[in-house]
Amino acid sequence: MSHSENCIFCKIAAGAIPSRKVYEDDDLFAFHDIHPWAPVHFLIIPKLHIPSMAQVGPEHAALLGRMMVLAPRLAVEQGCNPYPAGGFRTVINTGEEGGQEVHHLHMHVIGGPRPWLKG
Repeated sequence: MSHSENCIFCKIAAGAIPSRKVYEDDDLFAFHDIHPWAPVHFLIIPKLHIPSMAQVGPEHAALLGRMMVLAPRLAVEQGCNPYPAGGFRTVINTGEEGGQEVHHLHMHVIGGPRPWLKG
């Protein structure tokens, strides 16, 4: 598996930097965001170092599919209410102009009960 020595997310996935782990398997790692935007906010990353969505190719299709399938399950496990009454948001920033701060592909999963949104 390809890693970048200077990548903070590669170091987190390898266990060299501590994190609040949500999930791990051979290919994916999920952990809580250190600056959450909502009651539930975690990241799903591939352990393979892919700098951004701009570098994704056909060889990554299965990996990205697994990330998308994993997101709803983990969202509910972490406290998001199930669809359709509840839900969550997924965000993948790409490149500097797309707001990407860490150049390792990552999906934000954001949601959870927010009583201030109810009328």
